[in-house]
Amino acid sequence: MSDKHGHKHHGKTSRDILSAEEVLKNVEIKKGDVFLDAGCGDGYISIAASKLVGEKGRVHSLDVYEKSIDSLKKEAQDEGITNINAEVADLTQKLPLEDDSIDVGIMANVMHGFAAEGEVPEVMNEIKRVIKPGGTFSLVEFRKIQSQRGPPYEIRLGPADVAEILSPYGFQIKEASEIGEYHYIVTALKK
Repeated sequence: MSDKHGHKHHGKTSRDILSAEEVLKNVEIKKGDVFLDAGCGDGYISIAASKLVGEKGRVHSLDVYEKSIDSLKKEAQDEGITNINAEVADLTQKLPLEDDSIDVGIMANVMHGFAAEGEVPEVMNEIKRVIKPGGTFSLVEFRKIQSQRGPPYEIRLGPADVAEILSPYGFQIKEASEIGEYHYIVTALKK
């Protein structure tokens, strides 16, 4: 019997319930950084991050849904943003990124699905590979509360669950805080 829940995101956006600015306020991102938005959806966090990393920085936006990536590419082009590299990529497979190439990584509203499907090792091994030593990786998840918004309660992850996911892959928890009405963020440092 499988422990999989069949939870799929299908390229949904969190734009209406999760502020990119609020997320990025909780992440140490600076000019010149190389930023990863893993499971970026329509890339609204990537767009905001592109302004923070500046012209010398780079944003890598990865999502499995081609429509989401196409939407992000169009928005970036319409806004004249040239420092976003948006690619279709399955986060459970080898990512199209070099080893130790990312200063700051984020995954928003995605990890609970990988956890429900038993795919955490595949995802986290790749995240570990691409984040630089001394770099950070942040997970944004829905709070583990009953809510009409977000995934079913039984597959939501609490901050302790997130710490359990990150720790075996060489990430040390730096901080955790609530964001908005529905979310929290946990930021970890790669040792």
